[in-house]
Amino acid sequence: MRDLFTEIWESVRRNKLRTCLTGFAVSWGIFMLIVLLGAGNGLMNSFMKGGGGFASNSVSVGGGWTSKPYDGLKSGRRIRLDDTDVSLTAGDQFAEHVDKVSATVGANATVSYGKKYFNGYIDGQYPAVQEMSKVELRYGRFLNDKDIADSRKVIVMPESTAERLLESGQSVESLVGKYVKVGSLAFRVVGISKSDRMRNDNNLYAPFTTVKTVYGKGKDVGNITFTTKGLDTEAANEAFEKQYKSVINLHHRAAPDDERAIWVWNRAHQDVQMKQGRSILSTALWIIGLFTLLGGIVGVSNIMLITVKERTHEFGIRKAIGASPWAVTKLIISESVCITAFFGYIGMFLGMLTCSILDKTLGQATMSVMDEQIAMLVDPGVGLDVAIEATLVLIIAGTLAGLFPARKAAGVRPIEALRAE
Repeated sequence: MRDLFTEIWESVRRNKLRTCLTGFAVSWGIFMLIVLLGAGNGLMNSFMKGGGGFASNSVSVGGGWTSKPYDGLKSGRRIRLDDTDVSLTAGDQFAEHVDKVSATVGANATVSYGKKYFNGYIDGQYPAVQEMSKVELRYGRFLNDKDIADSRKVIVMPESTAERLLESGQSVESLVGKYVKVGSLAFRVVGISKSDRMRNDNNLYAPFTTVKTVYGKGKDVGNITFTTKGLDTEAANEAFEKQYKSVINLHHRAAPDDERAIWVWNRAHQDVQMKQGRSILSTALWIIGLFTLLGGIVGVSNIMLITVKERTHEFGIRKAIGASPWAVTKLIISESVCITAFFGYIGMFLGMLTCSILDKTLGQATMSVMDEQIAMLVDPGVGLDVAIEATLVLIIAGTLAGLFPARKAAGVRPIEALRAE
């Protein structure tokens, strides 16, 4: 093995400039492959994070307006969701695909603490909304089942809202456990959540049953939100949405196929589409990167052909004294793999370094999408799996680059090689 590497080094040393220029093409190809895949991952991560304010498998439902007559009723009728819709959603009919269910009902109210006050919105919710909306707590706790069962007068408010109720220098955490006035009623603050630009900071979470009772909402509910399970394909999501709309529409005496009677925002469907888009983008970037790398591989193959031609006499002597065709083939292929791997790893290292620089520069910049600021690139880089795949690509590419020259060298007849100048 040592003799083999010594021979490869001597061959490279005799053709330093030619080898370096060819190796640059290989380095550039793998460099572009890593940077393209890293930038593509960063772009997709930014969009995934931009919609990260809600669980990826959550579905929101709200009432709309009928667009066609049905069951003796005219079109243009307003549909308002109610308690029965919540029961239908959480019932056995959808148990296979519906996991946790929450509903909302709310009212405007003036919230005050001491001399401080603001006009806010009391959002009646179930505990499951914390997971669905990814509500991050800073202090205290979120709503629980006991709050719902006992219709407790408790609230969870965003940190920025809590600051508006406190005097300068007071800690936000000190508000936990205190009572604030909501309208004319006293509500106990049980938790402070992290403020989020994707949500209205004037919204305060309170138990669904409490808000419904205090504000006399009757059977009506605002929106219904639930998480899904087992809907892993676009077709499965579409079939579920169609069935769900049909059931809810019929409850309100609307046509089963009326698309406007209720609106459904299926984030699970969007998540499947996003994953498909990510897969397509990744495949496209791999193809572009591999074609870029192909230019370097052709260069390696050309240099090996030139090497074979220059060393024809040497190969003839080797075969004349007993060297097998495989020994000659192994020498050429090994030299090709070494050149490809060495310069390829240089390109891979520089590509990962560039991805790190992108993370420190463009990764800190933001862009405006639908009035929201999201990072341009989030974690632009490649994982260990891509590094392993790139390594295999280099080995295969080096082997293929040297295969044709090696076969040509192994096929040289000793008598013709000895005659070669």
